[in-house]
Amino acid sequence: MSAVIDVLRRPLGHFTERTLAGLALVLGTGVGFGLLLALVRVRWTPLYDVDHGVAAWLNDLVAPHGPLVTVLNALTDLGGRAVIIWLVSVAVIGLLIRRQGRLAVFLIVTGLGALILDPALKTLVDRLRPEVEVPIGTYAGDSFPSGHALGSFVAYGALLLVFLPALSPRWRKPAIALVALVVFLIGLTRIALGVHFVSDVLGAWLLGAAWLGVTAYAFRLWRLERGRRVPALTEGLEPEAAHEVAPAPDEAHVLPHPRAAVFELLVGWVLVLGALYGFGMFVSYHAGGTFFATLDTEVPRWFAEHRTPGRDDLSYWWSKAGDTHAILLISLVFCPLVLAVWRRWRPVLFVALTMFGELSLFLASAAAVDRPRPPVGNLDGPMPTSSFPSGHIAATICVWVAITLIVLPRTDRWWRWLFVALAVIMPVGVAISRMYRGMHHPTDFMGAILLSALWIGLLYWVVRPNADVYEGNRPAIESEQVGELDDELAKAARPQ
Repeated sequence: MSAVIDVLRRPLGHFTERTLAGLALVLGTGVGFGLLLALVRVRWTPLYDVDHGVAAWLNDLVAPHGPLVTVLNALTDLGGRAVIIWLVSVAVIGLLIRRQGRLAVFLIVTGLGALILDPALKTLVDRLRPEVEVPIGTYAGDSFPSGHALGSFVAYGALLLVFLPALSPRWRKPAIALVALVVFLIGLTRIALGVHFVSDVLGAWLLGAAWLGVTAYAFRLWRLERGRRVPALTEGLEPEAAHEVAPAPDEAHVLPHPRAAVFELLVGWVLVLGALYGFGMFVSYHAGGTFFATLDTEVPRWFAEHRTPGRDDLSYWWSKAGDTHAILLISLVFCPLVLAVWRRWRPVLFVALTMFGELSLFLASAAAVDRPRPPVGNLDGPMPTSSFPSGHIAATICVWVAITLIVLPRTDRWWRWLFVALAVIMPVGVAISRMYRGMHHPTDFMGAILLSALWIGLLYWVVRPNADVYEGNRPAIESEQVGELDDELAKAARPQ
C-alpha cells in the first residue's frame, strides 16, 4: 500500500515543483492586469500623461514616412482577427486529423477565451482611442485592451506550446524568441499607428499571459490526472505527440535534385513567358481580319448589350472568386490540410510554385504586351494592369487544377470528382464574368489557359507532386476512416 502511495505522490510532487513558479507568474500577471485596469478606469494622471505623450510623439515620428507606415500596417495584420482565426482553425483541423483531440481542445478553449475577453473588457472600460494629429491607422471599437496584442499573445503562444515538441531541442529557444519578437512587434505597431495607448498594449499582454497561463496550467493538470509526467514548458504541452504535430515528419527530402529542378524551372519560366508574349502580341496587334479579331470585337459587345442589374451583381461576386484574396485563402486552407493528411511538403511546394509562377508570368506578360481593355464600358473602373492575359482567370485555373491534380490520385472517395467539376466550373464562371464586365477579350481567356497549361505542365514534370503516392504513402486518415473525425472532439473532452 505504501508503494502505491509513493507512486501517486511522485507525479504530484513533480508537478508541484514544475508549476509552482508558473502558477505564481500567472497570479502575478493577473494581479498586474487588474491593477492596470483600475488605473485606466480612474484615469490616473501619470499614466494618462505617459499614454498621450507617447501617442503624440510616435505620431510625429511615424506619420511623415509612408514606407514605414506600410511596413507597420503589414506587421499589425499578423495580429488581426482574420489571420489569428485562420491559424488556429487550420491547426485545430490538422490536430483532429492527426487524432490529437486534447491539443485541439486546448487551442479552441484558449482562442475562444481571448475572443470573449477582448470585447467584454472593451465594453466594460469604454476607453476612447488616441486622438493624434495625423491619423494613419484604421480601427473600430474601444481602446482597452488592444485586441491585436491580446489575440497575438494568446494565439501565437498557444500554437507555440502545441507545436514546440516537433522542433529539435536546439531550435526551441530560437522559436520561443521568434514568437516573442513577433508578439512584441505587433503590440508596438498598435502604438506606433496611433490606434492604441501604451497601457492598452501592456494590459493586453498581461491579460494574455494570465489567460494562456490558466489554460496551460489546466492542461498540465489534465496530464497529471492521466498519469503522465508533467514536462517543462520548454518541451511543449505534449512531448509524446512530437511525431504527430510535426508537419511532415516522414519526409527526408522535398526534391531529390533541387539544383537541377531550379534550373529547369527557370528555363521553363522563360520559355512560357516567350510563348505568352508571342501569342499576346499576335492577338493584340497583328490579328486584324482573322477569327480572333472578330471574336474579340463581337463577344465583349454582345455582353455589354445584355447587361442587367441582376447579372451585374452576379458577375461581380463570381469575378471576386478569382481575385487575389480568394485565391490566397483557398491556397492557405488547402496546403495545411495536405500536410495534415499526407505528411508531405512536395504537394505544398507544387501549389505554392504554381501560384507564384502564375503571378509572375501574368505580371511580366501583361507589362510586355500592354494590351488595352475591350472598347466597351467596363464595370470595374481603371485597372493597374493591361488586358492580356487575364490574371483572375489564370489564377482560378491554376489553383483549382493544382488542387485537383493533388487530390485525384490520393483518395478513392466519390467527392474527389467535385474537384474536377470545380476545376472546370470556376474558371469558366470567372471568365464569363470578366468578359461580361468588359474587362477582358476572349483571347485574354485563351492566354490564361495557355499560361496555366504550360506552367502547370512544367511544374508537374519537374516537382512530381504525387511521387509519394506511387511510393506507397498513405494518408493519416484512410478513406474508410473519414467518419471517425466527427468523434475526435467529443472523445477529447471525456475524462479518462
